Amino acid sequence: MVAFFIGDEEYAVEIQYVREINRLVEITRVPRTPEFVLGVINLRGRVIPVIDLRVRFGLPKRENDDRSRIVVVEVKNKTIGLRVDSVSEVLRLPADTMDPPPNIISGREAECVKGVAKLENKLLILLDLDNVLSPPNGGTK
Repeated sequence: MVAFFIGDEEYAVEIQYVREINRLVEITRVPRTPEFVLGVINLRGRVIPVIDLRVRFGLPKRENDDRSRIVVVEVKNKTIGLRVDSVSEVLRLPADTMDPPPNIISGREAECVKGVAKLENKLLILLDLDNVLSPPNGGTK
């Protein structure tokens, strides 16, 4: 898993989806895109869309700083950058540490959470990238 922070919460995605982790580069805004789409970047000659996970999850925007990163993932042959507040670590999670999402999470938010890992001194929210990268209002991909 690759773990990262969005606000005060720590999230993770499965490492097989992660292609690279980059410092922030210049992002070109694309008109008429959802608010959570920051724009596109040029990654070694490839144009990659970048989404802000803070905005995607309904949190307020935050200024970039020296810890902000773009986690480049590939899901279903689509390469997308995820803007996160900071990347914390790469770790292995034993299967017995993972629980399904709590019942209190429902609707679209529940679809974005694959599970919650109970670690020694913290909880880690495992994201379902297929659903995180889908349009939030049930639109087409």
